[in-house]
Amino acid sequence: MVSRQEGVFEKIRASIVNFDVEGMKSASMVAIEMGVPPEKIIEVMGNGMNAVGKRYEDGEYFVPELIMAGETMKEGLALLEPYITGESQAAHGTVVVATVLGDLHDIGKNIFITLLSTAGFKVVDLGVDVPPKRIVKAVKDSGADIVGLSALLTTNLEQIPIVTEELSKAGLRERVKVVIGGATVTDTFAREIGADGYAKDAVTGVKICKQWANEGEG
Repeated sequence: MVSRQEGVFEKIRASIVNFDVEGMKSASMVAIEMGVPPEKIIEVMGNGMNAVGKRYEDGEYFVPELIMAGETMKEGLALLEPYITGESQAAHGTVVVATVLGDLHDIGKNIFITLLSTAGFKVVDLGVDVPPKRIVKAVKDSGADIVGLSALLTTNLEQIPIVTEELSKAGLRERVKVVIGGATVTDTFAREIGADGYAKDAVTGVKICKQWANEGEG
């Protein structure tokens, strides 16, 4: 028998898949009232987005559906933001976040940014399709401690080592940690290119950043 909580989770997932903003908001508020942590609700929304991605891969959904699902998820993140308790008023540090050149996907990146902000980080969001030199400039200008890079398409993974190389050329690599994520990114790939961390999802990415921040403050 499906528990009440799992039933609510299924409604949230289905609302993302069906672009049902009001249904998603309603189910999310029920989950909040049940005492479910907002981070868990975001994880459930992410599962819904994974299902959307699978439909896209299978040819059932196309770009307009991806955009509608993404907008539905953004509405959900905005709804949950007040319920996510920031751990500290003082920023842990600055994180520059970007989707690499040639890639226009930003859903996972936006979840990551929301969670980073509420965890006490200052975030510089460069958006999508960002050239390596612009990322390096943002690190210089902001004094960032961490760079978060996202790539969903396999063909764009090559951009990640280009960014780390540009950081090295600029003399920044030694002081900046690089965490990478995205549907096609793997832990093996992260190790091969010399990234400092691999985030299988946004929640993991924030945990990694918090760990680095704590090490720096210790």
